[in-house]
Amino acid sequence: MIPKIITGKGSTRRLIAYLFGKGDANEHVDPHLVASWNDFAPDPGRSPHRDPKEVEKQLYTQLDQPVVMLGRQAPQTTVWHCPVRAAPEDPILSDTQWAEIARRIVAAAGIAPAGDTEACRWVAVRHADDHIHIAATLVRQDGRRPKRDYDIRAVQRAARQIEIDYGLRRLKPGDGTAAKRPTSKEHFKAKRQGQDATAREILRRRVRRAMAAASTETQFFVLLEASGVVVRPKTEPSGDVSGYSVSLPGDVNKQGEPIWYAGSTLSGDLSLPQVRKRLATTAPAPVSVRPGNPWHQATAATERIPHHLIHSDDGMAQGQLSALGGALDLLSLTAPAAARAELERAAAAFERATRSRIDADHASARALRRSVQAIWNDPVRHGDGAGLAMLIDAALTAVAYAMHWHRVRQHAQQQAASEQALIHLQAAYAQVAEPVLAGLAIRTPGAQTKRRYAHYLLRSAPQHAERILNDRAWDALATSLAEGEAAGHNVSNLLDQALSQRPLDDARSPARALTWRIRRLGQRQAPGPQAQAANARHAMQRPTVSVSPLSPEPKGQPRR
Repeated sequence: MIPKIITGKGSTRRLIAYLFGKGDANEHVDPHLVASWNDFAPDPGRSPHRDPKEVEKQLYTQLDQPVVMLGRQAPQTTVWHCPVRAAPEDPILSDTQWAEIARRIVAAAGIAPAGDTEACRWVAVRHADDHIHIAATLVRQDGRRPKRDYDIRAVQRAARQIEIDYGLRRLKPGDGTAAKRPTSKEHFKAKRQGQDATAREILRRRVRRAMAAASTETQFFVLLEASGVVVRPKTEPSGDVSGYSVSLPGDVNKQGEPIWYAGSTLSGDLSLPQVRKRLATTAPAPVSVRPGNPWHQATAATERIPHHLIHSDDGMAQGQLSALGGALDLLSLTAPAAARAELERAAAAFERATRSRIDADHASARALRRSVQAIWNDPVRHGDGAGLAMLIDAALTAVAYAMHWHRVRQHAQQQAASEQALIHLQAAYAQVAEPVLAGLAIRTPGAQTKRRYAHYLLRSAPQHAERILNDRAWDALATSLAEGEAAGHNVSNLLDQALSQRPLDDARSPARALTWRIRRLGQRQAPGPQAQAANARHAMQRPTVSVSPLSPEPKGQPRR
């Protein structure tokens, strides 16, 4: 159940006219009162023998009477409006149930405490199955101001208890860092125009992608315009740009004027100062930096995220999650059509997990940001899908650890967002990885070669060998080992390096995880003869180990 408090100036006349009108898209069906401050306020929706406009006037006049009595001594803010919406899957509540919910909301907000006969005047209007609107004036009937300190938090707490009492979908408590939700008007407008998302949501997605792809402020605005967004910078008298607003072409108000959204109103981390902080960590890398495969670099950076979440300070951990969110924002643009929708859903869900009250150390995630930008800029980034598959595989583990990290810190909404993102990422991974793994399996080496690889595996990872050899991805792993060997690598050393990167205890498919690691290692330049000889001597000194029963996986750890 979602309550949203809006305050305003002046009379309640316009608000009452809207609540009992047809709505912007004729969505108001049978508007009527379900409750009021005195339980017998005039109801424009239930007065069939009177002119509805006359009843509306009578209603807002009675609501505004305490304000009018104060004259010039009335406060500037006089109107309190709170839509209360149930979730789509919730049962349809009766008028009586909505009336009780309205009374609990106004009591929690300090508008009308239970039993207070001199409290503010208010009404609850229902014009749809799934929500009501509460309209009140912010002057008590005795002329005093209501005690509504922290009414937003109090109303949210009341809503969480109402969900329990009425068996409704239970939402997670927030910390004030969530992006602003689209309004009912925006939803109805999008529906009327045949769009799946509102203008606010479309703009937020495009701005986030531009921020993730850009290295400079100039490039950020260029990318925004290239994505079809109209940009209006906010320029100070000094000539400095201090902010920006964005609009979608064709998204206009009743006067035919563009509807503008400031970056900060799309999301707190999309204000220009926050964008500049992010861009400061993704400036073009020095020429001296050794170039490499950006897919491998991004995967390696993503694989380090769990370590940061466990061992680094909270600021650095939050910075890693922010960078991971940016990577997911861009990944859908590099994905095949079959996986694009799931990756977009994963990015949209995980967006909530990228912000909390913890200040993010964005500089700590520079490597991931730069490598993902390199992928986005690479015209041959698609390849055979292996790079995308191994990066999503690493992201699955990172998101699972993010879920655990947020749970420990009691970030309920962020934890739920991570859980939802994980579901979509798993679906996308299956669509991307299965064709790649199947292609590798077709090229699997002969039985004798595979027995030799199995021998190396038994010696290098006895605790995981049985699972790996019985894994569906074993043939694909054998192919990757064969390709690495053909490139001049020592198979035993490849396995040792792959196993040392990260434990396999939390891997659902250890063979699959090793396949991606071996492919990355195998595509590096093979060591020279002297290095190979040294590695061989080291291998000969290593004791032979027989296969031991698998130890149980640790409980309570995030799993992919």
